[in-house]
Amino acid sequence: MNEQRNFILAIGLSIVVLIVWQFFIGNPQLEEKDLEARSVVEASNKSLNENSSISIPFPDKQGNLISIPAADISLDNAKETSADQFVPRVEINTDNLIGSISLLGGKIDDLNLKNYRVDLDPESELVKILSPLGTANPFYVHHGWVEDSGQDINLPSENTLWSLEKGNVLTSANPILLSWDNDNGLIFKRKIEVDEDFAFTIHQQVINNTDTSVDLFPYALISRHGIPDDLLNFFILHEGFIGVLGEEGEKKADYDDIADETEIYNDIMGGWLGFTDKNWATVIAPNPDMQYQGRYTTSNNGNIFQTDFLGSKITINQGEAMTSSSYVFSGAKRVNILDKYEDKYNLLNLDLLVDWGWFYFITKPLFYLLSWLNGIFGNYGIAILVATVIIKLFFFPLANKAYKSMSAMKKLQPEMTIIREKYKGDRPKQQQALMKMYKDEKINPMSGCLPIIIQIPVFFALYKVLFCTIEMRHEPFFGWIVDLSVQDPTSIFNLFGLIPWSPPAFLVIGVWPIIMGFTMFVQMKLNPSPPDPIQQKIFTWMPVAFTFLLAQFSAGLVVYWAWNNTLSSLQQYVIMKRMGVKVELWSNIQNIYKKNQEKNNK
Repeated sequence: MNEQRNFILAIGLSIVVLIVWQFFIGNPQLEEKDLEARSVVEASNKSLNENSSISIPFPDKQGNLISIPAADISLDNAKETSADQFVPRVEINTDNLIGSISLLGGKIDDLNLKNYRVDLDPESELVKILSPLGTANPFYVHHGWVEDSGQDINLPSENTLWSLEKGNVLTSANPILLSWDNDNGLIFKRKIEVDEDFAFTIHQQVINNTDTSVDLFPYALISRHGIPDDLLNFFILHEGFIGVLGEEGEKKADYDDIADETEIYNDIMGGWLGFTDKNWATVIAPNPDMQYQGRYTTSNNGNIFQTDFLGSKITINQGEAMTSSSYVFSGAKRVNILDKYEDKYNLLNLDLLVDWGWFYFITKPLFYLLSWLNGIFGNYGIAILVATVIIKLFFFPLANKAYKSMSAMKKLQPEMTIIREKYKGDRPKQQQALMKMYKDEKINPMSGCLPIIIQIPVFFALYKVLFCTIEMRHEPFFGWIVDLSVQDPTSIFNLFGLIPWSPPAFLVIGVWPIIMGFTMFVQMKLNPSPPDPIQQKIFTWMPVAFTFLLAQFSAGLVVYWAWNNTLSSLQQYVIMKRMGVKVELWSNIQNIYKKNQEKNNK
């Protein structure tokens, strides 16, 4: 029992340390980072008044990537183009997307999600993914060509005004075709297709009517001006650059990393790269059969973040036409859609756009289980309850063995007390006698820790599912829980809304955290009180500490923990009854009451 109690004591102390750290260090650091992020955004927006150029990937004679600036666009001109007053746009209208493509540069720079709003208010704004130059935080996708070293070819740039050759509105059934003639024998065409979800297919074609061959490199880039306003800066969630670059595998960099250095990956086959937010992402992907160079970098004094790829050289002979294709994903990170694109477009591990965490092998199957159960019950809260039962059944043999061992330990409690009293001054002999008793009775004193240990990976996996998957966003349970992915909004410190006062964040202790704390208290009181006074206090206050800690977590996670505690207590109660062990729940609670009464009398 000492080993078990020491283990739980260590967990309890760790939780206390986490709470203290979060309140006195973590929260101030997050506030400081948030202020820094806002200052960068302000500096970025101010800097846009002076320079709005993008950095185009370009091959030198050695094949290395260098940067050359495109022609500048002033803020005034950008406002004119984004306001649709001087430069025409092509409307995008699908079941999931609404926006437009600017014919100035042919940029995909205006995109909103039809079926997602900023908050739960049905009248709130649609979620905006991409924004044109001249807005607060420009964010756009740009495609083009660059020439081989030594050639001087008039190529389309971000200032090129394309002609709309075919199509009026870009829909999932009707692509559009843009064209531009450089007046020197080269005609450039760009066919843009969009599916019913969030994927664009870009076909860039060059028709060579000159008297010689030309060598060109296709490229695509994503440019993001300033740090996003809704950046969370939360340690369990990655936001910023992300990519899967062939054999290089997954690559990540937050905005500070991008600002510090440029990273270049050469000779890549397959994969994709882009920027990810909590629930949304925009990525570009070359044709899986094309070798390319990938990069993330910054420009404009670290205020513009960019990721791009430069494809391998394409030779267009006299009188011929060549086409290069690539893909753009810009939208909600729905797992079924990412899985579909991974197969359809051969985009390696596209599901890693969702931050599954270290326990990927648990987190993703758990997500599929919850999604399946939600399809049956129509409520993710009920799905969590049923999934908890399934998980308990899966671990039932292991937990059953642990609870049996714990019950056997309780039956030996009198003998253990005798041994401790007998060898009170000789700890080695005391431990030797206890271990002999464990061996004779075939009991593993550490087996009682297993129910706690096996919960930890599932706990973190469920936390990831609730926090990082968009499927859980704005999903209700019952009553006051209108969003399982955020914390319980009620608080005992304003009598659950009866008092018109908004307590600080660390005092928002809702109904479900209190239920969870009570179930944890009951589970712990099924065991006899430890003899050590310090351990008694730790065990007594641990449910309170967990209540404060988990109150800051997703409501769905607290529901899971409370329900799991309840099932564990019932399982332990049944086993204790079957083994003839006295259930000391009520006597333990009465002892606490008596001790408090004695203390008050004194």
